[in-house]
Amino acid sequence: MQEVTDVKKPGGAPRRGALSIREVTKIYDPEGVNVMAVDNCSMEVAPGEFCMIVGPSGCGKTTLLNAIAGFHSTTTGEIRLDGELLCGPGKPMAEQGADRIVVFQQGALFPWKTLAENVAYGPMVQGVISKKGALEKAREMLAEAGLGEFGDKYPGEVSSGMARRAEIVRALINNPRVLLLDEPYRAMDALTKAIMHQALLEMYDRTKVTMFFITHDLEEAIFLGDRVYVLTTRPCRLKKVVDVKIARPRNYEVLTSEQFRLLVEETKDAVYEEAIKAFQSGERELA
Repeated sequence: MQEVTDVKKPGGAPRRGALSIREVTKIYDPEGVNVMAVDNCSMEVAPGEFCMIVGPSGCGKTTLLNAIAGFHSTTTGEIRLDGELLCGPGKPMAEQGADRIVVFQQGALFPWKTLAENVAYGPMVQGVISKKGALEKAREMLAEAGLGEFGDKYPGEVSSGMARRAEIVRALINNPRVLLLDEPYRAMDALTKAIMHQALLEMYDRTKVTMFFITHDLEEAIFLGDRVYVLTTRPCRLKKVVDVKIARPRNYEVLTSEQFRLLVEETKDAVYEEAIKAFQSGERELA
């Protein structure tokens, strides 16, 4: 497969975040019984792409994300970022780094630090900027995300939606090449999720960072994504790629369009087929 590494930003500078997953297999060995979570899975994500990953529960979506992040090893295959080998032959596990930052399902803000201090933490620890400079940048980015008035609040003093938004800002201040999101809005009610979607799209429109976003919500996948990658039931393989050719910037008016409805139906058909297979085989959650 051809690498995607030469896409340009306006003005001619190369864009970062081309993710290449090539024939990746992951076999777990719980209690001495081999379990194949991912089988010969390949996908190519363009730099700056908003990539949505969907599939049945336990199909291996999170296993794949963890391999990219450097939390899990792979058994065979390779993963590259902008052409650089993250993991592959002779290097089964990627090194963790600020170029790939994960936003998990559960909140991870430090409760004893303010939102501004949480956001500034990464650059300060890495020593790339002074404490004063990091806090100034944190407040600037919080303001861009609609949280300018809440920088001095602690996570327990703001809503779950605000805290989650601050987590994403904390990830983006590190200028990652890829942002890895594992069902970040799963536990939110519909109204809060809608607000979060709009906030995330605004941040994406500003940064154009590559997004690798796992979800079970098919409407969420179509509304946010440039492409939706449908994975099979375990072992995880790529089943289908749905191109979402809806113009950006997007707002909630697109949810009532015929184009949106047809894309959701196309995705639903592919996922439903795999969900039936998973149910019939009695699949249990793995990752």
